[in-house]
Amino acid sequence: MGIETTFYDPMIGAGISNLIQDNTKIIFVEAPCSVTMEIQDIPAIAKAAHKHDVLVMMDNTWATPLHFKVFDHGVDVSIHAGTKYIVGHSDAMVGTVSTRAAHFEQLCNMSYQMGYCLSPDDAYLALRGLRTLKIRLKQHEANGLKIAKWLEGRPEVDHVRHPAFESCPGHEYWQRDFTGANGLFSFVLKQGHEAATTAMMEGMKYFKMGFSWGGYESLILTYHGIGRYRTATGWTATGPLVRLHVGLEDPDDLIADLENAFERFNQKI
Repeated sequence: MGIETTFYDPMIGAGISNLIQDNTKIIFVEAPCSVTMEIQDIPAIAKAAHKHDVLVMMDNTWATPLHFKVFDHGVDVSIHAGTKYIVGHSDAMVGTVSTRAAHFEQLCNMSYQMGYCLSPDDAYLALRGLRTLKIRLKQHEANGLKIAKWLEGRPEVDHVRHPAFESCPGHEYWQRDFTGANGLFSFVLKQGHEAATTAMMEGMKYFKMGFSWGGYESLILTYHGIGRYRTATGWTATGPLVRLHVGLEDPDDLIADLENAFERFNQKI
């Protein structure tokens, strides 16, 4: 479609003004960032964008509308992978887009022209999920924090990248702008290679390997060489990164699962 893209450091804040060009129409943000979990200064980015008549679109899937009020912080278009926390049961694929009144007609026309639609059955499943979203998020948050604090004390862990932790870049923005967290976060190991992390992953009892998240079941993935995928910033951590989605299982069972995983990991180091 002839779209040009400029990637930016998620911690850029108001400095994003320096990247805005004559043909810039949209700044697309996500907080926290996928995998590495940086929290961006959304109000500062939005203020800079609007000075140049640029719109801000935000993927707000992680926080959901309950934990981050996008329109109160300057965002113009809010996008959610409803498949995740909104549906909540890993049994439907749903996407939502919401916008301010000024852009609603354009959004409707684009949606019609592109052929976007949602089946009645998937809409029903998303509405079912909305009924329990608040109480599920509360439990995901509690379980996630318990496991994140446990991980912080593990000798294998370099640091935890959870927005509620000071070790997470942009933690101060999360404290200022967000009202809660959920079960998705990452942690970085001090060392490790693929054979060790493979042994770690392959024996999990409760954590399943999967890219999506937001359902009641816990998920785990490992990443090596994140720096290869970055063009706007570097990545200084030398050990692999592990991303967890902490589900609704008993957190003590999940901790026991991770303890066994670390045993397998250490046997291969």
